[in-house]
Parts: sequence; structure tokens; C-alpha cells
Amino acid sequence: MASVKKILAQMRHEPVNVAFGDLKKVCIACFGAARQDGSSHAVYKTPWLGDPRVNIQNSKGKAKPYQVRQVLQAIEKLEGWK
Repeated sequence: MASVKKILAQMRHEPVNVAFGDLKKVCIACFGAARQDGSSHAVYKTPWLGDPRVNIQNSKGKAKPYQVRQVLQAIEKLEGWK
């Protein structure tokens, strides 16, 4: 599997073509284990309230592009938060 840095680079370059498993790997690396998983959605905890939320869902093996963009926004906010 690709490293988290490579996946992030791909997400920034082409958010439309990201595998759900790759997005989930990035979310786990940045936010820890999902607080809800196993249903159609995986929800990750963030240290802030409100947007950007980290809520992803599998769409036939791919991640939804708007959710990829939300995860990227959350990662940028998280980097500024630390």
C-alpha cells in the first residue's frame, strides 16, 4: 500500500479518483480510529466543533470527492491547531 504522504499528494492533485481504503488510511493516521465505523459511514473525531467534519463513506470502492476535500480541509486545520 502507498504511504500516507503519497496518498495525500494524490488527494490534493486529484480528489475525484481516491480509493476509499486510501482515504480511510489517511483519516486513521491523522485523526485516530473512527468513533463510528461499520455502517455506511466512518466518522472521525476532531478537536474542534463543527466544520470541517470528517465523515466519509464508501461509494463502490471510491471516496466521494466532496468528502476528500473536507478531509483535506480538516487536515490543514489540524496542522494549524497543533
